[in-house]
Amino acid sequence: MKLCSTRNSRLSASFIEAIERGSPDDGGLYLPAAIGSFPKTFIRSLHGMPFQDIAFHAAHLLLDGEIPDLAIRRIIEESITFPAPLRRLDERTAVLELFHGPTLAFKDFGARFMARTMAYLHRNDRAPSTVLVATSGDTGSAVAHGFRGVDGISVVLLYPSGRISPLQELQLTTAGEHVTALEITGTFDDCQRLVKRAFADPDLLAGRKLTSANSINIARLVPQTFYYFNAVAQLEPDSLPVVFSVPSGNLGNLTAGLIAGKMGLPVERFVAGSNANDTLVRFLKTGAIEPAPAVPTMSSAMDVGDPSNLARIVAMFGNDIHAIRERLAGWAVSDHETRDSMRFVFERHGYVMDPHTAVALSALSKYAQEAKRLKTGIVLSTAHPAKFAHLLDDEMRPAVDIPAALSTLRPEMKRSIRLSAAFDEFKEFLLQS
Repeated sequence: MKLCSTRNSRLSASFIEAIERGSPDDGGLYLPAAIGSFPKTFIRSLHGMPFQDIAFHAAHLLLDGEIPDLAIRRIIEESITFPAPLRRLDERTAVLELFHGPTLAFKDFGARFMARTMAYLHRNDRAPSTVLVATSGDTGSAVAHGFRGVDGISVVLLYPSGRISPLQELQLTTAGEHVTALEITGTFDDCQRLVKRAFADPDLLAGRKLTSANSINIARLVPQTFYYFNAVAQLEPDSLPVVFSVPSGNLGNLTAGLIAGKMGLPVERFVAGSNANDTLVRFLKTGAIEPAPAVPTMSSAMDVGDPSNLARIVAMFGNDIHAIRERLAGWAVSDHETRDSMRFVFERHGYVMDPHTAVALSALSKYAQEAKRLKTGIVLSTAHPAKFAHLLDDEMRPAVDIPAALSTLRPEMKRSIRLSAAFDEFKEFLLQS
């Protein structure tokens, strides 16, 4: 799997080099130089195929022999251990539930695959490594859980103080001895900026291994392609092609879908559902990337004003805004519209969605109204609604079972270190830790 930087196509790396480095030295992101495509016979054979088999075929196609098939099989068997069921709301709309993993969020797929892959790469290497993670909610706990038991790898999580849900905060601040949670006075964009600067600082790179488990690391995106194909496998062939609607914050999930599209996924269009942090939506309208300071919303994991993966999307389509628009549509959804969507689905179908899923459903509805056609729409549901119980209406809460992974958490269990958003303070912490 040859990858190149989004800023310089001549700056290349293998998948193994990219997963270890996290990002290129020029400040860009790694992107596959070429993406192979499945034959149509494989797409026709998807119906009913087991999830782990789908994952193996997708990983085999993307990695192109860089990791032996036997190792890929084992990595998948140890990481993809939970389902991603498709839940029908009506004859045209379905929800792909990606929250059945150990931390109840879609990030479990990427974090567990990356952890097992790094464990394989480090099987004969005793040098310790540090994984840096900026999180707007679910990434932190997924990475912490995913790397549990992986010898020689410690995890440092950075999260914005007061800007994630209470249960998300408890999940990532109670992860265990190999994980340090840094509570940053600022936004997710501040956390992401600190991580990116760390990878460009020679003092921090001297004598230590640093990598990232954010979606800036290509190893996170590979397994996120798996469940797009798994969704199609759960549909009848006459339901194709589909429109996928994706809750969009830092755009890793959406980028993985676009990669799957180039691999042959039978998709008519992707829809990006954004909240008030609508940098992608404005880019689709104007063709200009204009980051803005993040503002808090009820879909807090998507409160990203400067989404990293937008650079990947632009590079993937050769900086051609017209080609991007043909493949991708986007809508911004207000908190008011998010609540209305949650209430409508509960009243009509008895189904409880978290706010991020509701944003994507609302965006899909706007797409259907404008396009005036929708054969099959699939909404990616990225988190269990119990993680956002404080945002549910009173009549919804009794309909949500609180999983044991959440019900046992208590505020007094929280363990975090508070830092400012100043890089020098973060750097000093890493040098001393």
